[in-house]
Amino acid sequence: MKVTVKILHETLTVPCKDGSQTVGWLAEEAMRRYRKARSAELAGKSPGFQVRRARGDGLLDPDDSIADVLDDNDFVQVVFATGSPIGSAPVAPGTTQSVLCYQEPTEFLALDGNSLTPADLVQLGKGLYKIKLTDDSISKVKEARKLLENILSENKVCYGINTGFGKFARTVIPANKLVELQENLIRSHSAGVGPPLTPERTRMLFALRINVLAKGYSGISLETVTRMIAAFNASCLPWIPEKGTVGASGDLAPLSHLALGMLGEGRMCSPKTGWGEAKDVLEAHGLKPVQLGPKEGLALINGTQLITSLGAEALQRATAIARQADIVAALTLDVLKGTTRAFDSDIHAARPHRGQSEVARRFRSLLHSELYPSEISESHRFCDRVQDAYTLRCCPQVHGIVNDTIDFVSSIITTEMNSATDNPMVFPQRHEIISGGNFHGEYPAKALDYLAIGVHELAAMSERRIERLCNPTLSELPAFLVEEGGLNSGFMIAHCTAAALVSENKVLTHPSSVDSLSTSAATEDHVSMGGFAARKSLQVVEHVEQVLAIELLAACQAIEFLRPLHTTEPLEKIYDLVRNVAGPWDKDRFMSPDIDAVTRLLREGEVWGAAKPYLDDFHEREVKELRLGSPTSSYLMNLPLHQLRMGP
Repeated sequence: MKVTVKILHETLTVPCKDGSQTVGWLAEEAMRRYRKARSAELAGKSPGFQVRRARGDGLLDPDDSIADVLDDNDFVQVVFATGSPIGSAPVAPGTTQSVLCYQEPTEFLALDGNSLTPADLVQLGKGLYKIKLTDDSISKVKEARKLLENILSENKVCYGINTGFGKFARTVIPANKLVELQENLIRSHSAGVGPPLTPERTRMLFALRINVLAKGYSGISLETVTRMIAAFNASCLPWIPEKGTVGASGDLAPLSHLALGMLGEGRMCSPKTGWGEAKDVLEAHGLKPVQLGPKEGLALINGTQLITSLGAEALQRATAIARQADIVAALTLDVLKGTTRAFDSDIHAARPHRGQSEVARRFRSLLHSELYPSEISESHRFCDRVQDAYTLRCCPQVHGIVNDTIDFVSSIITTEMNSATDNPMVFPQRHEIISGGNFHGEYPAKALDYLAIGVHELAAMSERRIERLCNPTLSELPAFLVEEGGLNSGFMIAHCTAAALVSENKVLTHPSSVDSLSTSAATEDHVSMGGFAARKSLQVVEHVEQVLAIELLAACQAIEFLRPLHTTEPLEKIYDLVRNVAGPWDKDRFMSPDIDAVTRLLREGEVWGAAKPYLDDFHEREVKELRLGSPTSSYLMNLPLHQLRMGP
């Protein structure tokens, strides 16, 4: 019997014979072995400790016998009395907790290489489904592998199968070295750096690579794909550094780390084991490492799946925040006593961009109408203001192109997710294996650079609206939205945070795909830099979520100074949603937790969920536009404003 024990930065396997020893002995023996290897790191540590299961964090009694409470190949961790956890390799904050909180799904999603959507992939990343191949995909995988084996049996030379790679493409490899060729490829290409992908992003990358293999153009064996699916379904996730890809020939470094784990090498984690050696983690789940055959190493790593999987997450989050940005901006417009006239359908029909028209329609549904009247809006109907600032008046034009950008990027990313990106590609019907360039990441790289540029404008607009809310010369509200200004600073630094994030985005939106550096001794003389495009797009979207959270908090705080007046029913529901997680500011308090809480509301789509029933009801009733006379319209009729009430 043996048990794997995590101590600080190491995972140790401790033989336990028949398991008759105690749990306390196991911990002491593990620490003895650790001291032997790294004595300095335990210096000064308290001898007190706890032993906990890696899965579920269950506390073990040190007096119990090992065999009574643990299974063979089980995993435990030792926690010192100081509270310092005994971990494995350094991981990103929250990574281990995310792994251990994983709930094994019971439903399956069938992959066929043709119909996976970005939403599906994000759900797979969250661990909501296991996966399986369709019968048609199984047949295609078998056919491609059979052709490859036939070509090998005929002693034909084919790139990547019995030749070297890149600069070594003309080097023919003898038959008895073909397996070693593939294993060497994986080991040498596992050269990534930086923090690891989160478990969610690792699952997305893993699932997407399997989806590409399911198309049947890779020449991989069904046995290898089956072992990958088994590892995915057990949530056995290799350590994959996020940096190191240039996006052609595909995402070689990150995909090699994925493949390395499947070989039983490098590090791996699972909900059952936590972090450990890949071979041990697989063994703990009754799984065997992959044994590579000819071309299989290349089949596992040639493709754009890191770019595309991260891009799919960025796309989904951008979609969610873009439609919620309309809701946040509508609330700000009402509390700043703006006009609804700029959203008149005739204005937008005269410039019929789809996104612009959709945003204007949302604003009409949320703001003052016969169905959803706003007391705030009625209170200033006859003010002397002629028109609003651009960040209020031009939301349909600016938010609209963001929506159209997202639609364009969605088309590119969805196509890429269901594309064969191998090289060479196996075509069983033609009895050919052909070298090409589908691994080049320019398509998703350019699309994700465009996504970052587009979605950034939501934050750029939002930050200016926050300024208007906080600036008493623009808002007619107390400075920084707080009473007793001077004693209290209110939203002063929250606005600075928004400005800082917008400024960062201006740098992050510089396209990475305009750059290229020749690699592999000039055989790969143009690359996409798509990995950075994907990571940057996620950073930009995250910043947009945070800036809009600050605006939403500020808009809700502004309402406090307009009471007893109320905004429209749907916007009051948004106010109530925010107040469930962040109360009003009567005086200064620790603000970051409130920003984080409202950011979570936006990230989880709660703001959209609260408003959508009202939007749907407005559209189903086909409510007529409320076109009230005001200083924001010009008429030929020589009538006083209070006598004007125009129909639809």
